[in-house]
This record gives sequence, structure tokens and C-alpha cells, in this order.
Amino acid sequence: MTNTNVLPADAASTRLATLDVVRGVAIIGTLATNIWVFSHPWGLLGMLTDPVLPGESPAAATTQLVLMSLAQGKFLALLSLTFGVGLVIQHRAAQRRARPWPGRYLWRAALLFLDGVINYILIAEFDVLMGYAVTAAVVSVLLLTSPRAQRAMIVVFAVIHVTVMTAVVVLLVAVPGANAPSALPSGPSPYATESFLGLAVFRLQNLEIFRAEPVLIAVLSLAMFLAGAALWRAGVFTAQGSRLRARLMIAGAVAAPIDLVLALMDSSAAVLVERYVVAPVVALGILGLVSHLCLQWGTGGWVARRASEIGRVALSAYILQNLLGGALFYGWGLGLATSAAAWRVPVTVGAFIAITIVVAVLAHVWLRKFARGPVEWLWHVAAGVGSRDRRDTAPATPGPAGQMAD
Repeated sequence: MTNTNVLPADAASTRLATLDVVRGVAIIGTLATNIWVFSHPWGLLGMLTDPVLPGESPAAATTQLVLMSLAQGKFLALLSLTFGVGLVIQHRAAQRRARPWPGRYLWRAALLFLDGVINYILIAEFDVLMGYAVTAAVVSVLLLTSPRAQRAMIVVFAVIHVTVMTAVVVLLVAVPGANAPSALPSGPSPYATESFLGLAVFRLQNLEIFRAEPVLIAVLSLAMFLAGAALWRAGVFTAQGSRLRARLMIAGAVAAPIDLVLALMDSSAAVLVERYVVAPVVALGILGLVSHLCLQWGTGGWVARRASEIGRVALSAYILQNLLGGALFYGWGLGLATSAAAWRVPVTVGAFIAITIVVAVLAHVWLRKFARGPVEWLWHVAAGVGSRDRRDTAPATPGPAGQMAD
């Protein structure tokens, strides 16, 4: 295994720059997933009921399902992998400085959980930060075990997750009508009628529905975090990791067409298998591909620099893109989810492109003057509260709880 402590400075810098690019791709990819939630008149409730609006033409429905399949579950898993990478980097930094681990890292995780609570209540009911914070706290302790033990845990967690998903799918198939799309709720949608604060109350009233996914994928998250740490140690971002990257890309290429077929099936069971079983394998392929391209072409190109900048302000970018999505589609903003429902597919694609451009431009402008994103800066100040040593305890790239900020 490669130890970052003995890498030449340029090699270590390349690995971190590649991680930034991968993280930026993951953040943009989460928007590609979530934008369809914003554009549904019933938001996440509607997406859980039936992602395709009644009356959509077959061509529009198929186009939407194909576009959704390109992102569905894959970038959530990719984000989990990069989070695991950030965790192992911070763990090694603590070891180099002879500091206790997890130690104050648990305070970092608690702050990330608080960020998630705020994001969930005020901005997005599909927030991932709370679940990531809990998973990060658990994995920070698991990193104290040997790499061999961690690899075994990856297998065990993966088997448990697949077993649970299989049981759920069997139940959906076995119970008559359980696997068929449900009817949309009647009456006006709160996403169209409620104010900004009214939607916050609505999210609090529906905690058991909106917080179900983090519970459902808790074991998968543990496996993906540990897998990210293991891949970093195995040199996935180094020139010596070419064979490993090739294997990841092959696995992703095999899983991708299966993922697409499942996405086009009008079945809740198929969606579960796609999002929570097949998509994580595709995410491994994306990690291998993006890392390969960064090492082949470098990280100095225009596209790579823009992705890297988003990756460096990942937490700010994640929250901003969700806020912009709400401003475009919810009733407290422009209300496009209702007013432009007849043109949902082109409007959703256009909104994704527009938000991505805005986030990329703001990240570029901000980083020309500041080392951290605005939310990252607030986190950094809070992370140092009560500490005798206010200096950073890890490289700036990995973030507060392993990934989302510095």
C-alpha cells in the first residue's frame, strides 16, 4: 500500500487535485439527480409515488427515465466513496501529528450533522449530510482496525445490504399491487402553495418519510465509506493504480446497461435494485474513469479546473445548488414545477445546466479571493471552538467530516 507520507510533493498534490475533481463531479451529479425532485410538482413525495407526471407523452417519459438513470444513485455513491477517502486522509494526518483519533473529529462530524439538520429543514428534504455525519463518526472508529479487517467489513456490509434489498424487492413483488405506481396525492401541492418557512414546517411534519432513505442505506454507506478509504490506500489516484482503475471501469461498464434497463421498467422493485444495488457499482466505474482521465490528461484543463473548484467548496456548492433549485421550482420562488409542468423535461434540463453554470462561476470567483467556501469557513471556525491548537489538523482538501468542506 502506498503511504502518502512518503510520496513526492508533486505526486501527493496530483492525488489531492484528482480527489477534488472527483468530488466536484459527484456534487454536480447529485444535482443531476435532485433536479428531477425539484421539478416534480409534488417534490420528493411525488418522485416516490411516480416520477413521471400523468399525461406525459411516451417519448418525454422515456427521455426523462433515461436522463434520470444517468445520475440515479451513482453520484450519491460516488460522494460516499470520496467521503471515505477524506476520512482516511484525516486519520493519517492525525497519526503523523501523534494526535488521538477520532478525538475532535467526532466534533467535526457533529457539526456536519448540524449542517444537515439546517439543510433538511430549510432547503432540501433529501439532505444527505445527516446520514453522512453519522456514518463518518462510525467509520472514524472503524479506521482504527487493520486494513485487512476493513476489507472484510466491506464485504460483510455489502452482503447485508444486498440481502436486505433482496428481501424488500421480494416483498414488493409478492404483495399484490405493492410494486405498482401509486396515485399522486389529491389537492394542492405544498411545494406550490407554501412559503419558504411553510415548507420547513412541512418537512418537519414528514420526517418519517423523508428520512427513510438514510436508514435504508445505512449499511451501504458504511461499505462505500470503507471502500473509498481502501481504494485510496491501494493507490487508485496514482500512476501505479492503473490496473485497479481498469478493473473499476470494467465493473462500471458491465453494470451500466443493467442499470439503464432497470430504470426503464415501471416498477418500484426495479428502482430499488437500480438505485441501491447496481448504481454503486457504476459509481466505482465513474471513480475509475475520472481518476484515469485526470492522470492521463492532468487536472489543469478548463473542465477539470472547474470541477476541482466545485470540489474544493463542496459543502457550499451542495447547499447553494439545492437553494437555487428551490428558488426556481417551488412556490416561494418562480414556481416552475407547476407553471412549466407541460414542458418538464426541457425545463428541468435547462435548470440543471443553468444552476451548474452559476455554481461553477461563483466557485471560481470566490476561490480567487478566499481559500475556503463561505460555509466551509463557518465550519472551520466552529471546528476550532475549544481547541488549544487552532491549526488545521488535516490537509485542506478532505473537509470537516472527511469530504464536504475544508
